[in-house]
Amino acid sequence: QVQLVETGGGLVQPGGSLRLSCAASGLPLNYYAVGWFRQAPGKEREGVSCILSSSDGSTYYEDSVKGRFTISRVDANHTVNLEMSSLKSEDTGVYYCAATPPITNVRNMCLMGWRGWSYRGQGTQVTVSS
Repeated sequence: QVQLVETGGGLVQPGGSLRLSCAASGLPLNYYAVGWFRQAPGKEREGVSCILSSSDGSTYYEDSVKGRFTISRVDANHTVNLEMSSLKSEDTGVYYCAATPPITNVRNMCLMGWRGWSYRGQGTQVTVSS
């Protein structure tokens, strides 16, 4: 049974940092594209950052997080991390990870929408507030 489990969310002050982790079981994550999606209150779920399979490694960042978020793989642990720094209140939301076979370039993977991904986690809450 395939499972994706997100951890690392929490409450952080503006300007702070968090590391989110997406751990896979039952899935050779290194062969899959992995995406992080965010759903802010009252908004649709959007792709924040994506990374293609380990053999490619291409990454994509949504404009609002460029320079502040870093996505990376830890293949030995079947994990993909999202390092978030200089957090802002508008980063608040539930963060979900998803995995799917890579079918196009990394930008289009992230923009094709959450429902197009084969495997999806349950999410972790990130709240940025003073």
